[in-house]
Amino acid sequence: MSSGANFGGAPSAGITQVVVNPEVLKPYISDWDPNVPEQKKNEREQIKTLNNKFASFIDKVRFLEQQNKVLETKWSLLQQQGGKGGSSKNNIEPLFESYISNLRRQLEALSNDKGRLDGDLKNTKDLVEDFKKKYEDEINRRTGAENDFVVLKKDVDAAYMNKVELEAKVEALTDEINFLRALYEMELSEVQGSVQDTSVIVSMDNNRSLDLNSLITDVRAQYEAIALKSKAEAEEVYSNKYKELESKAGEHGNVLKNTKGEISELNRAIQRLRAEIENVKKQCASLQASIDEAEHRGESALQDARAKLADLEAAFQKAKHDLALQLRDYQELMNVKLALDIEIATYRTLLEGEESRMDGRDLNNCKISFVSGGSGGGASSGKSSGTSYGFDAGNEEIGFSLDQALNSAFRGPKSSGVAIISRTSSSSSKQSHAY
Repeated sequence: MSSGANFGGAPSAGITQVVVNPEVLKPYISDWDPNVPEQKKNEREQIKTLNNKFASFIDKVRFLEQQNKVLETKWSLLQQQGGKGGSSKNNIEPLFESYISNLRRQLEALSNDKGRLDGDLKNTKDLVEDFKKKYEDEINRRTGAENDFVVLKKDVDAAYMNKVELEAKVEALTDEINFLRALYEMELSEVQGSVQDTSVIVSMDNNRSLDLNSLITDVRAQYEAIALKSKAEAEEVYSNKYKELESKAGEHGNVLKNTKGEISELNRAIQRLRAEIENVKKQCASLQASIDEAEHRGESALQDARAKLADLEAAFQKAKHDLALQLRDYQELMNVKLALDIEIATYRTLLEGEESRMDGRDLNNCKISFVSGGSGGGASSGKSSGTSYGFDAGNEEIGFSLDQALNSAFRGPKSSGVAIISRTSSSSSKQSHAY
């Protein structure tokens, strides 16, 4: 049976209409938990802390990007100054080491920040799980309250039906009493009429007459007393039951009012918790997206730094190799310069000696010749593709090979590359002197 049929429908025949007090349907405001504002304040503080940590993480990433740009500028300047001297190249290695150590410290700091952010994310997930459990508990409480409301509604409906049945029984008993009263009055009137119309002559030995009027009066009084007693008992029973039903209806009405108030309060709390859970979920999603983006940026920055570090190391190795090549070329040039200095000194000595010799001799017998494909180490020993130069002054022949001298000069400082062939007047043998 629905509540509308019991409380709001039209009354049936013989059933009195029941009017419900509208104050019962108003929501009942119950006491609110005092810990809820503190919990909300703690949640706001935690969210503020997470936002501050995330902002500091973004600032660190930006700082690393700025440092990368500064290092790129330094690297370009170092590349421009790469060919200016060996001392500046020797200072590159500690710069690279300091840069690598700085990058490692930054990587460790980023790893620590990532660990802290992971812990904050775990705490936020725990808070979400706690709110989810609270929400489920509130749902269970609401379901229990709804079940209690249904049971109380059934009890109220049963009490109302009992009240209606008792009212119907009271009306039936009242009608029956009235009917019996009328019947008894009619029978009494008939008896009185029959008694008046009939004359009975009774002869008795004691000569006493029977007083029927007093007997009828006594019987009537007895029946009236019985009827009044039955009526009083019925009215008392009806009144007691009616009062009991009214008290029960009042109690059930109060319980129903309290239950409706609790249900409305639970509905509001559930809606509020749903809104808070949605907000926390959105915040968690935004924080997770921000963390993922920051991790992606940090990873990209780290990869770029590693790539730049690899390029710097490769450039450093190349610079070291170029420096070694330049040092070797410089050493070879120094060797060539030393050989040329020795040759120049030798030529100067020879020329000065020959000039002093030629001052006392006949210059008409001096013959200067050059032979292509001549000997490289003596007058006639071996074959060479170079050119030999010489002059004959009297009894002495002086010659040298230019190609051999140049080749020997570029091979190293072991030989000056000059072959002097002299022939004295006292001997026909040739002597070869190498410088």
